[in-house]
Amino acid sequence: MSNELMIKSLPILSGVGTLEAYIQQVNKIPVLTVEQEQQLSRAFLETEDLDAARQMVMAHLRFVVHVARGYNGYGLQLADLIQEGNIGLMKAVKRFDPDRGVRLVSFAVHWIRAEMHEFILRNWRIVKVATTKAQRKLFFNLRRSKKRLGWLNYKEVQVVAENLGVKPEVVVEMESRLSGLDIGFDLPPGADEETAWSAPAAFLENHSASPEELATSSNMEEHNNSLLYSGLSELDERSQDIIRRRWLGDHKDTLQTLANDYGVSAERIRQLEANALKKMRASIAA
Repeated sequence: MSNELMIKSLPILSGVGTLEAYIQQVNKIPVLTVEQEQQLSRAFLETEDLDAARQMVMAHLRFVVHVARGYNGYGLQLADLIQEGNIGLMKAVKRFDPDRGVRLVSFAVHWIRAEMHEFILRNWRIVKVATTKAQRKLFFNLRRSKKRLGWLNYKEVQVVAENLGVKPEVVVEMESRLSGLDIGFDLPPGADEETAWSAPAAFLENHSASPEELATSSNMEEHNNSLLYSGLSELDERSQDIIRRRWLGDHKDTLQTLANDYGVSAERIRQLEANALKKMRASIAA
């Protein structure tokens, strides 16, 4: 439904190119009377009249702008907050019940703020600072609860915790999170060597092998494989088969399996294996 409402809303606001022009445009839309709101909401509730829903949304766009202005202190674009608030408004229109005895604006404010809150929490910092219900409550109320600049003292922490219904330790933790800053992992453009220590990347050790070490390791592996197959080629066919099946295959055969295949005892297979390994070691060491 939301997508349909947004599409139907476009013609009325066509030609709006800036935020200021948008705000001027929505402020010109007449406010609905109680009777008009009741009539439109019942039309949408009973017949899913999208035009009625559109009119209710359009008449309350100015209220979304008003709510969005209250979140200017979070460093996010007002236009983005308004857009998120409009989504909340459309959700409220969809769920509004005219028989509850309240105006749409009173019902919609919770949905509008919920969408804005979620947007702020997702975009305020790179690392999400509020995940639990208590932390989310503190995020939007802690700053306004402060009476002065600086850190809260013990008494102030207790008062804030009591007023907001959270534990004091949650207040202390959230104050610390809000006071922190995002730090880039790498050095900023144009940084010199004297400030290199300030980037987190400077504190990480690189445990991966260097190109030289990789080349040396590859050459050594090729050399060892060459010696292995050279020693293996000097064995008789049966001994080669035993070594391959016992040591070089993905599936390692047991002595008894080989004994059954060759019609000898497991002890005899063990002896052949030991002799073959001894010959190979001598060949490799030569």
